[in-house]
Amino acid sequence: MTSQKIPRPEHPRPQFRRERWQNLNGVWAFEIDQSRSGESRGLQQPSARYGGSILVPFCPESELSGVGHKDFLYGVWYKRRITVRPEALTGRVVLHFGAVDHTCTVFVNGQRVGKHVGGYVSFSFEITPFLTAGENDLTAFATDDVRDPMVPRGKQSEEYASHGCDYTRTTGIWQTVWLEWTPRTYIESVRYFPDPRTGTLVIQGELRGRGDFSAVASYEGKEVGSARMENASGSFTLSLSLSELHLWEVGQGRLYDLRLTFGDDAVDSYFALRSIEFDGYRFLLNGKSVFQRLVLDQGFYPDGIYTSPTDDALLRDVRLSMAMGFNGARLHQKVFEERFLYHCDREGYLVWGEYGNWGLDHSRPESVYGILPEWIEEVKRDCNHPSVIGWCPFNETWDQAGRKQFDPLLSLVYRATRAVDPTRPCIDTSGNFHVETDVFDLHDYEQNPEVLRARYAPFAEGGDLYDAHRNRQTYTPGKPVFISEYGGIRWSEGNALEGWGYGDAPKTKEEFLARLKGLTDALLDHPRFFGFCYTQLTDIEQEQNGLYTDRRVPKFDPAAVRAILSRPAAIEKE
Repeated sequence: MTSQKIPRPEHPRPQFRRERWQNLNGVWAFEIDQSRSGESRGLQQPSARYGGSILVPFCPESELSGVGHKDFLYGVWYKRRITVRPEALTGRVVLHFGAVDHTCTVFVNGQRVGKHVGGYVSFSFEITPFLTAGENDLTAFATDDVRDPMVPRGKQSEEYASHGCDYTRTTGIWQTVWLEWTPRTYIESVRYFPDPRTGTLVIQGELRGRGDFSAVASYEGKEVGSARMENASGSFTLSLSLSELHLWEVGQGRLYDLRLTFGDDAVDSYFALRSIEFDGYRFLLNGKSVFQRLVLDQGFYPDGIYTSPTDDALLRDVRLSMAMGFNGARLHQKVFEERFLYHCDREGYLVWGEYGNWGLDHSRPESVYGILPEWIEEVKRDCNHPSVIGWCPFNETWDQAGRKQFDPLLSLVYRATRAVDPTRPCIDTSGNFHVETDVFDLHDYEQNPEVLRARYAPFAEGGDLYDAHRNRQTYTPGKPVFISEYGGIRWSEGNALEGWGYGDAPKTKEEFLARLKGLTDALLDHPRFFGFCYTQLTDIEQEQNGLYTDRRVPKFDPAAVRAILSRPAAIEKE
């Protein structure tokens, strides 16, 4: 593998940035360990030599990694050298991983540092005690098995090849790896509670050590508020009043910059002023009814699989969606990286934070250990992003080998989500089978617009809500409702026989747009639906029902699609 510029060089956590950091992406030594015997063979030792190399942060299944291994991978090793200056050891050195699928054990200079379980969320270890001045050896060992019923795989194929709506697998490191230097007295975490009605920001957090803490807010370079605590330590709460109010709205990010200092530690961050709530059937953003025009975004890339090739490509996906008339997305069966959420925050783009629960056997009580720990990590990691307007830990919890879902599992995860973040609604399981939820959503891939309209007409007039799974779930009158998957209309730009979508494919693009308009009108005209989610933004391998190809080429005139999706909804007129 030839040397090249560092891929994905941007800071991976725009909402919690320190000046002293080092991106560790690039070429690492790499070794496949299908027997998982590498530790016994000493692969964690600095003297170990690996047989190959890989371009981090791209997974070994991807072409961008330089490996392109498409078969199952049960164990993979990564190794590289770093140089540490003596003065760096007077503070803390923290090693961060954006995400490693699925279980990752980290070694420094042959010594075990720590272990993280879960393939989607960021984690870190302080490695100062393991370092010496000069050269040091970093090693990571990742294991994965998408066919293990206790391992959530999302949309990664459990068969050798991609099939249906399951795609190429991701193993090992798939997000940025970086080092960060902090003083011994430092800010560990912060949580933001903005209130546009009072023009205040409440900051809660955790401090390590003791010192003076301050927060300074600015908007477009102008200071608009500050607050300070002397001799602070441990848990804290601080209220900051703002002299100017700029609301975060759809299409208008309007972010405030925030500078946090604690002793010698300094963190650059940002926040936004916005409120979300439900008023009956209506979703309110800053007190105004907003119809959620969402698209299903699964975050797959033909060359990088789970990993976007560039930061610009992440932003481009948001803007491509908005160009079609969508104002947000369900981030489906995957926890998206923080850089993507940063772009959503800046663009004023609504998103539901979800989890890749498929593959987890939710009919078994012990499966709680396969989702709850990492899901709570996800909620805590992303709760400060204004673009995230709801949580959804499960999707379509179908029966497993004839066993029904274990209802207390869904209830427990729902209640834990609400306990960690009471400011956002939580859908227990999207589509089916609801147990305890703030929103009752349904998936409906009916392809005949008139049938779809007639199906929900009684509910519009105060009658019962149509539900294909009413024998397994019960709608509570008055609860907010939306159709969180619809459409999925098949259209292949290449050989139509190679791909699939829902229903019979239209014969012409004009027929496609007419069907899209009919289905969408049926939902926009419904006075009790607060939103919809169209399947999907892009094609993914054999699934050919995107509005764009997998290379992000539009299949249809974006202006024509936008005209269909963006007209006022009935519920917005109330």
